[in-house]
Amino acid sequence: MSLLEVRGLVKEYPRGRGRALRALRGVDLDLEQGQVLGLVGESGCGKSTLGRCILRLDEPSAGQVFLDGVELTGMSRRALRRIRPRMQPVFQDPFLSLDPRLSVADIVEEPLRVHGRDSADGRRAHVRDVLEQVGLGPGLLARYPHELSGGQRQRVGIARALVLDPQLVVADEPVSALDVSVQAQILNLLLALQKSRGLSLLLISHDLRVVRTVSDRVAVMYLGRIVERGPPQALATGLHPYSRALAAAVPRLEGANRAPRLRLSGEVPSALDPPPGCPFHPRCSLYAERGNPACIEQRPPLTAPAPGHEVACHEVETG
Repeated sequence: MSLLEVRGLVKEYPRGRGRALRALRGVDLDLEQGQVLGLVGESGCGKSTLGRCILRLDEPSAGQVFLDGVELTGMSRRALRRIRPRMQPVFQDPFLSLDPRLSVADIVEEPLRVHGRDSADGRRAHVRDVLEQVGLGPGLLARYPHELSGGQRQRVGIARALVLDPQLVVADEPVSALDVSVQAQILNLLLALQKSRGLSLLLISHDLRVVRTVSDRVAVMYLGRIVERGPPQALATGLHPYSRALAAAVPRLEGANRAPRLRLSGEVPSALDPPPGCPFHPRCSLYAERGNPACIEQRPPLTAPAPGHEVACHEVETG
């Protein structure tokens, strides 16, 4: 059984006059214990909303989320409080996600106090141990977020997520707000901690290169839906035209064998008024070339052209 199971998850934001922005449109996901699932897509596709709904920071409009077989959707606040230590977030902006009024020691200790863990001495020892694991020494315990570098602040955020020994960590763009010089350090730290602790990690990113490199499986999201998912080697180029466009957007060195860059045309459609049929067809090179009527009449389901590899595209043949 998967540690995390997401079934038909929907999130709607009312916009008045009977209209709603559907940020999630029936998302299905599975994440095995001890694995990394990379979730990738353009800004506005629903990645962060999905992460927040999984953690019940936002309430899903429909669908189900299971953590180790226990359904989280519909769970009362009291019951959810007991299960929250098992699932923790790492946020995108470490400056905004840390309380500026608290010291590093207090920020990392706060989850232990909230959940009544250990004695005061035991909590302080645990905080020092976790901070050491993320590469921060005791000299930073009394500092405040504004006295830290961006990389140090994100290490504090990671320590706060790990101090309760969770099974699942949802990391939402954990390096995008950092300088390029420290992005690799923080990503490598997350992966080292994931392996040493046996964590399940949902890594949300707009960078297909990053998630392909570090993930056991990758899911590609477009306009609130999963359009392709599979092993990272299968998504090196991708079968869905959108996945191929994301892969082509990865910066590469110039060379004689450089493939032509696939460019997307048009803008991302509005989630208030999505296109009929396949939501990607207005920007799709295959539809522009072949004009398949199914692309504007039917939403393509996820089908498996190969074992463990699924894609939602009318133009991809299944095996």
